[in-house]
Amino acid sequence: MCVKHVPDIQSDRSLGPDGRVVRDGGDGTLNELDENAVEAALVLAAAAGESEVVALTVGPAEAADAVRRALQMGADGAVHVLDDAVAGSDVFGTTAVLAAAVRHLDAQGHVDLVLTGMAALDGLTSLLPAALAAELDLPQLTMVAEVAVEDAVVRVRRELDSASEELTAPLPALVSVTDQANSPRYPNFKGIMAARAKPVTVLGLADLGVDPATVGAAGSRTRIVEAAPRPPREDRVLITDDGTAGTQLARYLVDRKLV
Repeated sequence: MCVKHVPDIQSDRSLGPDGRVVRDGGDGTLNELDENAVEAALVLAAAAGESEVVALTVGPAEAADAVRRALQMGADGAVHVLDDAVAGSDVFGTTAVLAAAVRHLDAQGHVDLVLTGMAALDGLTSLLPAALAAELDLPQLTMVAEVAVEDAVVRVRRELDSASEELTAPLPALVSVTDQANSPRYPNFKGIMAARAKPVTVLGLADLGVDPATVGAAGSRTRIVEAAPRPPREDRVLITDDGTAGTQLARYLVDRKLV
């Protein structure tokens, strides 16, 4: 499964002069929504009996913390794509690197299922699962609330606004799970200690056969033209509740034709 190291969403976040998210605050963590993908992978592997769960990430040195967290939760191994040329990649560049890493893993041992979270909390584009499936030419089942594998077929359930869908696809396939899919386990002391002995394979672009010119800032299809802090609101209306706050709020909404 694919995991990402992101800044803590509770911290102050900003873009640097280069238009990139500032990631040197020392408060990074495993993307919370990727924990659901880790949990789903562990449950499916346990049900299959003889399956291996590998956590895959792309990022700078500190991104190793993301795969270490996955190892503490129970993953068997990890791959960290670490290369300065990747810095500044947009979702398409990141997708190209991840796809190359998946192919690399597949060449070493068959990859049956690629799992991702529904979104990364730093960018919140939700584009990567579909883009990765397209790059790998795999069936994609996205925004999944329940997933199971049986007889080389993945079966999922998706909850829509007014319906529930049940879909199937032959393996290999890509599945992205939502935060409603499960409750991720918390690493216990045994898992934390065991993670120290689990392998983390570090790969560069040369190992994956990826041209550095196609990724990073040079290969990105998107650009941050300008960014500025959100200005403070100046039109706030503060109401002191003297027993009539509900009436005042209703009048405010009615006067502005909001109800």
